[in-house]
Amino acid sequence: MVVGVDGSQPSLQALDWALAEAVRRGAGLRIVHGFSWEWYEGHELSFGINRSTVRVHADHMVAQAVERTYRRTVAVKVTSKVLPEDPAAALVHESREAGAVVVGSRGRGELAGLLLGSVSLSVAAHAESPVIVVRGAERNRKGGFGTVAVGIDEAKSAGPALEFAFAAAEQRGAALRVVHAWRCPAHEAADYPRSEDETDPHRLRAEALLDQALDPHVRAHPTLAVHRVAAEGRPRTVLLEAAVTADLLVVGARRRPGHVGMQLGAVNHAVLHHAACPVAVVPHG
Repeated sequence: MVVGVDGSQPSLQALDWALAEAVRRGAGLRIVHGFSWEWYEGHELSFGINRSTVRVHADHMVAQAVERTYRRTVAVKVTSKVLPEDPAAALVHESREAGAVVVGSRGRGELAGLLLGSVSLSVAAHAESPVIVVRGAERNRKGGFGTVAVGIDEAKSAGPALEFAFAAAEQRGAALRVVHAWRCPAHEAADYPRSEDETDPHRLRAEALLDQALDPHVRAHPTLAVHRVAAEGRPRTVLLEAAVTADLLVVGARRRPGHVGMQLGAVNHAVLHHAACPVAVVPHG
């Protein structure tokens, strides 16, 4: 596990979350800090600050982060890296050998109105490993609901996100909620009579897609409680509703030939900015 820290409260929340995740996985934890971070996050330089001063500050910050982990547990092997480069680039580089990269929702110096920091968004878009953006209420961050939610679009591309979600649910002893949003244009007319018709062909196709995507994973995890949700509505709305009562929301991100890194579409942007729980972005394709 790799976690990016910058001394901000969101990064400390990410550190605590990553430590708990490392315990669940039986994995080591690497704490990473790019010591040019403050320039990229809008920090105003003052006279007397030089490269050596920034390096000393960065080393001290990371040492405090390591000490924080040891105050909580000694069951995880913790290492650290202080890198003289853009923090997003440093974390993307680290992702090549990581099981996952964990970041906070905002960094130091971010404008108060921002919902997701530039570093977190860049890492989520370009990392080679899954990326978890730790956000949301304390109950969600600390596993208070006993549920992992995963959103899927197409059965053929859902494998990596489902594998990640099934493993996350098992590691937590949690239930898994698998969500697929479907829409029927006729239903969106203002005068359309609302009903819960279980024979609606759009609903039936959505349920069949869930069954197709889940069948091999359910067979491989026979003891895990899995709930299928074929919900009518816009994907972003359905996923944000699922996140309210989830400890983790998992989504996939498609890699496209000729592009660098994961391509984050509108739905992924929406959940990364607004979800009530941590969000895991898992690359596929």
